[in-house]
Order: sequence, then structure tokens, then C-alpha cells
Amino acid sequence: MELITTTAQLTAACERLAKHPVITVDTEFLRETTYYPLLCVVQMASAEDAVVIDTLADGIDLTSFFDLMANEAVLKVFHAARQDIEIIVHRAGVVPHPIFDTQVAAMVLGYGDSIAYDQLVERVTGHRPDKTHRFTDWSRRPLTEEQLHYAVSDVTHLRDVFAKLDADLKKRDRSDWVSEEMEILTSPKTYDFHPERAWERLKTRVRKPKELAVLMEVAAWREQEAQSRDVPRSRVLKDDAVGDIATHAPTSLEKLANLRSLPKGFDRSKWGSDIVAAVQRGIARDPATLPKIEKPRGNSNGAATVELLKVLLRMTSERHAVASKVIATVDDLEQIATDDNADVGALHGWRRELFGEAALALKHGRLALAMEKGRVIRVDRA
Repeated sequence: MELITTTAQLTAACERLAKHPVITVDTEFLRETTYYPLLCVVQMASAEDAVVIDTLADGIDLTSFFDLMANEAVLKVFHAARQDIEIIVHRAGVVPHPIFDTQVAAMVLGYGDSIAYDQLVERVTGHRPDKTHRFTDWSRRPLTEEQLHYAVSDVTHLRDVFAKLDADLKKRDRSDWVSEEMEILTSPKTYDFHPERAWERLKTRVRKPKELAVLMEVAAWREQEAQSRDVPRSRVLKDDAVGDIATHAPTSLEKLANLRSLPKGFDRSKWGSDIVAAVQRGIARDPATLPKIEKPRGNSNGAATVELLKVLLRMTSERHAVASKVIATVDDLEQIATDDNADVGALHGWRRELFGEAALALKHGRLALAMEKGRVIRVDRA
């Protein structure tokens, strides 16, 4: 294992790693007190060696690392790659490609929904990874020997996990399933996030166009404020407060002061007038330009259909040894229950073949579910 603290060392290491068709990659970062994750350490391994990069070392230039991430001749293997990719995109504007995500592959192979790295390593290799430094402060220097050992073991074990999963995928003819998921994961659109879409992340339910318009404006303001100050969104305004503002739409500082979800005196802060201005912008928006508010799917037939689809999903998951979460989400099922042409993952690609066609057949009575010897079975109906 080599600890890299200089640009020259990093360039040489990346040149070595670029000669291998497959490398494993992991990152250690902090984001508790910032909007953008602080990249602290990168660890990589080939079949022959492993390196740990101190990304906070004085004067180190990470360009050769980012170039390696974009090298089409090298497959980059991650576990739960989304956050690692987000960091690289933010730092360099580069989306790593091609990649292989062992968490996604494990779901496709029936290891369960979103299996944790240490659990997957133990199940595949029999080795129980050390969890001691999982929550360590990776920004503190110097890095200890124990931290370095922990960091490098992540990517060395990942080599064995990848080899096992890749072989299983090929044996079961599911490599294309994972490749399809990787194209989504490495699409620039996946990371093209704008403040105007910040409201989509909120679980707050709005019932009226005016509430939605205010929610969109206040969420966008919060996102921009968090980005400019590089602080977590909750440091600016908590989610429940954003929802409260959307519901009550306070158009003055006096009305804003009446909201219990805001800290006392918030209306007198420099952000009080910003929020009121955002509310006023929301109220002024043309309702015709707003996204459609989904009506609650509360009718009994719709709810019953979703419950039947859940049973079919569970049965399909167990029969094919694929995690149900990677086949379809509850939202997918709800949309299928109301729309045969819903634009959801479960009605596209390998998911449609595995589950989507059967889901539509069940919905329209061409397929039924029955019990036989204590097991749920599907019955095709003429």
C-alpha cells in the first residue's frame, strides 16, 4: 500500500493503474457541516497494488485522478457509487465511466435491498471487515496507520467481491441488467441538479397550485442559500419549515413571525425578507406553468390493486432471486395501478420483461394470484 501526498506520486500511480482493465475505487468524505462534500481520501486498487491518496495534502493536484475516472479503457468498480460520483462531478465536472456498482449487482443477484458493503464482503468472501473507522474524522491529519489500513482494505476486498458478482452475473445472464443500470448512474442528467428542482426532494404534500408555487420558490431560495454559504440545507431552513411556509404563504414579516416551525426571531433576521419575497414570487406565478399536483390515490379499488401488485412483486423477487427494490418501488406500483403507460422503471427494459408485463396482466384480469400448498402462485387466465 502506498500513501500518496504529492502530485508526482499521484501521476505515477494513475499511470500504473491505467494499464489495468479493472480497478476498484472508494472515497472518504465529510458532509455534516457543509453543502458540498469535503473529499478527504481516495483509495484505489488494481490486481497488483493499492494506493491511498491524501486529497487534502498541500499542493496536490488531482487532475490525473480525474483523468483516470474518465478513462474509457478502465472499468471503475465502486460500492454504492452515487455519492462518490457526485463528489467527482462537483470537483471536476467529470462523470466516471465505465463503472460497475457492486451494490446494484448484488441487488440484481438477490442479496437484498441496498446491502451494506461490510455485509456483502462477509457474505461473498467470509471476511468480516473492521468497522472501527467507519465514522472517523477523515479531515484530521496526520492519517493514522489504522485509518490507512481501513481505507485500503475497502478496495482490496472489493476486488474479490467484484470477481464473484461479475462471474455470477455472467452465469445467470444478467450482466446486461447491470449495464443498463450503470448507464443511468453515469448519465450527466442524473447529476444535473438545479435549485428550481429542489422542491422535488421534499416529502411535503401540497394540495393547491398556490401552495406548490410557494414551495417551489422557497425551496429554490433555500438551495441557493445553502450552496452559496456551503452549509447543509437544514442549517438554512428545516424541511418542515419549508412545508409550513408553503401552506400558510406569509406575505409579510408579521405573518412569517407567527409560524411556529421557525426559530424565534427568524423574521427579524436578514433571511426573513428573502423568504417573504420568495412567497410573493410564488403567489405571482401563473398556475398554468406549474407541474400537475398528483391527486391522492385514495379510492379502494386503486389501493387494492397496489396491494395485489405488491404480492406479485414479492413473488417475482423470490422466484428470480432479485431484490424487490431494484425491480419496482411502491411509487412505481401506484403509478402502474392508474396508468398502463406510466413512465416508470418497472415498465422499461429487463424490469418490464421480468415484472411489468405481468403487473399489467394482473391489473386487467389476464393473470390471477392464488394459493397452492401454502405458496402464492400465478394463474394465467384466457
